[in-house]
Amino acid sequence: MKKFLILLLAILTVSCGIVCAEEEKIQEENNNIVLKGEAVFNWLDMSQIERDTIIQNYKNIIFGEDTVYKYKRKEFKKMHDGFVKDKDFKYHYIEAKNGITETPQYRLSAFFSGKILISYAIQYKKNPRTVYYYDAMGHLKYVDMISENYPNFPYWSKQYRVNGKMISAIYFVSHDMQYMYEPDGEFQGVWFMDKMYDRHAKQTLTRTNW
Repeated sequence: MKKFLILLLAILTVSCGIVCAEEEKIQEENNNIVLKGEAVFNWLDMSQIERDTIIQNYKNIIFGEDTVYKYKRKEFKKMHDGFVKDKDFKYHYIEAKNGITETPQYRLSAFFSGKILISYAIQYKKNPRTVYYYDAMGHLKYVDMISENYPNFPYWSKQYRVNGKMISAIYFVSHDMQYMYEPDGEFQGVWFMDKMYDRHAKQTLTRTNW
């Protein structure tokens, strides 16, 4: 499900694609779209070599030598012991359905099919680098594992199924801009605000929940 691939990515910025802002707010110039106080999005104006360089650099950051593409099921469940089943799922279901997004203990996201709540995600504030996705009955379906520098940009996130298999990876440059990769490292696209562009700067998708 596409909605599961949005969330939460690590230590390098590439000068040909991301231009860091000064202390004051940058203004729009040279037809580039400016992120407030953070970066410039000029994906559409780059050469293909520049785009390919950025894609490869972020891929190298996310998929380092220590990357685990498939955990053993028992190992993965042990890593997330106590979260494989949400014992408070009835309570969390009601909160999510009623539009509650934050409590003193956690942040909550709801996913609907029409008006029916089909799943929800919980990010506990005592462990913000892990996000748990549950079905409506409280069974764990996915886990986001986020890099150490979160919540400071840039950071990355890898999403795994409950069986321990990676299904996506994201490099977060800012709230508005993310680079998406398949588990095999294949580039999926770069989101800027509500639009996704492929490696050739062609728009491929739009979203409403950014």
